[in-house]
Amino acid sequence: MKDLPSINAVAELADVSIATVSRVLNKSKPVSEQTRLRVEAAVAQLGYRANPFGRSLAKAQSHLLLVLVPDFSNPFYSQIIKGIEAVTRRRGYKILIADDSNLWTDRAETLDLSYFRLVDGVISLTHLDERPELMAEMDTLPWVACSEYPSKGVVPHVSIDHRQAAVDAVQYLLNGGHKRIALITAEEDYLWAQQRREGYEIALQRAGIQVDPNLIRTANDLDYESGGQAAGSLLALPELPTAVFAMSDTLAIGVIKALRRKGKRVPEDIAVIGFDNLPLSSVFEPALTTIAQPMRELGEAAAQILLERLAGGTSESRTLAHRLVLRESA
Repeated sequence: MKDLPSINAVAELADVSIATVSRVLNKSKPVSEQTRLRVEAAVAQLGYRANPFGRSLAKAQSHLLLVLVPDFSNPFYSQIIKGIEAVTRRRGYKILIADDSNLWTDRAETLDLSYFRLVDGVISLTHLDERPELMAEMDTLPWVACSEYPSKGVVPHVSIDHRQAAVDAVQYLLNGGHKRIALITAEEDYLWAQQRREGYEIALQRAGIQVDPNLIRTANDLDYESGGQAAGSLLALPELPTAVFAMSDTLAIGVIKALRRKGKRVPEDIAVIGFDNLPLSSVFEPALTTIAQPMRELGEAAAQILLERLAGGTSESRTLAHRLVLRESA
């Protein structure tokens, strides 16, 4: 795939923008006859997408779909992928799973288009920025965002109401008499992280409690170790929180382990709520109170939307229901 011509090469030879090449190939927007002929000549000269698995100018299908994942080690994404695969398999499609960091070459400055030449459509579970190369591929291929999605709505998406879910989690702690509620958040490049923090702040403000920046920690990652490190920082405070809302179950489990090492009881000394309802959350001790995302259903819905788009239809974005699962940790 490394030797195949890129859309950048076509654009350069035809002396047009990448977006214009995408419009000609996808017939998504009208261009002048002269521009169309110039692009088609460049495509023919370079042999762009001339491979048996790619999408040709005649829109031959590979029946292969790309799923972009930000972190293979996070079990949250594996559950979504199971839902995607269950739907696509029944329709005769296979999925290609790629770490989104592998999309960028030359120190993340150039988009590696080899993935997109292979597939008929894309389901993205990762953060979508607005780099021109990526926007051009969204014009060329049908895209669907799952869980994480662009705030400007450039592609259809399926998700939950992350803001309201966070409100529900914090309100439950408030109803239990907690007033010093800590938040362990994630890097807020992700829209869901922004929305969950907003939900945390909304719930406190409605209760007449001022948001205390000292009770907010940003984890380096979403793994157990990062949760433990954030908890250790909170335990260094002169006045400890009585409850912790962690933005993922993996963070929450890391928090509980760190609290135990310091002799703190959960939930007697500090209550803990997670987010996601991973399979591990029900068997961990104490079993984790958490916000349940319908992970498999998210994947199924994203696949259905993409297949509808591939069939020539249009699909609206969908918001699925979340629920608070009460267990032993809070």
